[in-house]
Amino acid sequence: METIKSGQFVQVHYKGSLDNGEVFDSSQGRDPLEVQLGTGQLIKGFENELLGMGLTEKKTFTLSPEEAYGHRDESLQHSFDRKELPAEAQPKVDDTVGLQSKSGQQVPARVLLVDEEKVVVDLNHVLAGKSLTFDIEVVGVSDTATQAGSACGCCSEAAGSCGSQGSCCS
Repeated sequence: METIKSGQFVQVHYKGSLDNGEVFDSSQGRDPLEVQLGTGQLIKGFENELLGMGLTEKKTFTLSPEEAYGHRDESLQHSFDRKELPAEAQPKVDDTVGLQSKSGQQVPARVLLVDEEKVVVDLNHVLAGKSLTFDIEVVGVSDTATQAGSACGCCSEAAGSCGSQGSCCS
């Protein structure tokens, strides 16, 4: 059986869950995730687990925070003067808001506190500091993309978009 190598496009069905069994993302009911390995589309631990697998192979594995989204960094909490926000902005605790970095990139942040004077947001990835368990099945391997716009498809709205809040995405 041929094994998966860096550079190949892999289609995989997956379910990601936390230690308490809560499912944070899944491809169930959707097309499988298709990514090109070695291009930074996946968190490193997920990609490492895919390398060497074969077509139709299934696997369950748990990634430590270091292999997934790292540990929480409390210095990534920022406070903004309420006056800095547009008048129509009405953030609520636990909302995810998009901030813009100095380079113009959208950065997701979770609202921790809102009062009359300030808004406090957390820029840590929502899954930072957590061990992640994945159940995966390889359903396709190719040297070329098979899905239109093949990029990181594993990130649902619940998990964010590639690199922001997602599960297996970086």
